[in-house]
Amino acid sequence: MPLGTLYLLPVPLAQEAEHKSYTLFLQDILLNLREFIVENEKTARRFIKQTGLNILQQDLVIHDYGKHARDSVDYDVLLQAAIQGRDIGLMSDAGCPGVADPGALVVAAAHKRGIKVVPLVGPSSILLALMASGFSGQKFAFHGYLPIDKRERTAKIKELESQSQREDQTQLFIETPFRNNALWDELLKSCKGETKLCIACNLTAQDEYIRTNSVKEWKGKKVDLHKKPTIFLLYMNTD
Repeated sequence: MPLGTLYLLPVPLAQEAEHKSYTLFLQDILLNLREFIVENEKTARRFIKQTGLNILQQDLVIHDYGKHARDSVDYDVLLQAAIQGRDIGLMSDAGCPGVADPGALVVAAAHKRGIKVVPLVGPSSILLALMASGFSGQKFAFHGYLPIDKRERTAKIKELESQSQREDQTQLFIETPFRNNALWDELLKSCKGETKLCIACNLTAQDEYIRTNSVKEWKGKKVDLHKKPTIFLLYMNTD
C-alpha cells in the first residue's frame, strides 16, 4: 500500500490576515484533507473554517501536538493515517511548521518512516522580517530566545553584535512578548551606537510595524512592544 503525504500547512500570523496568508493551491490541498496534527486546536479549527472546508468540524480528526501532549507522543499513532495511505496536514500555532517550531520533530518522524513531506507556501515571520529589514539576506542566523538571566543576555547580545560585524551576518531572535520591552531596553543599552536594529512587530496584522534604525537613532524614539509578537534583528556591517 502506498504511503500518504504529510503536508506542512502555514497558518496566518495574525487574525484578520487570512486573505493574504495562503495561496489557492494551499486551499485546494486543505479542502481534501480530513486529518490534522496541530499545535493549537483552537487556532487550527478557526483557520480550517476560514478556508471554506465543506465538512463538519466534528468529522475532522485532530491530533493534539501541543506542549502538554508532546512528551508522551507515539509517532506511529500520530502518523498512522499516512502509514495507511491517507494524507495529513501539519499546522503550527502561527507561521510555518518546522521553522522555530516543534513540528520539526513530526517531520523528522515522517522522513524516518518514508512518508513524503510537502511544504506549502505561507507566512514566516522570520523571513518576512528579514526581507523588510534592509540587512544582509545572504548570511543570517536565527537564535530563538536569548538567555533570561540579565548578565548572560547582555553577554549574548555583545557576542551577536561582534559576530555580525566579523561575518557580515544578520542576527535574528525573539522574546516572550511580555518581556519584549525589557529586551529592547537591554539592546539599546548594550549595543554600539552604529549598530543597526530592526523591529518587526505584529507582522501581517493591521497594526504591523517594521522599522530599522541605528542604536543611536533608536535612543531618541519611544517604542512599546509589550505583548506584541516581535522579531528582533541586529546587524553591524563594516561599511
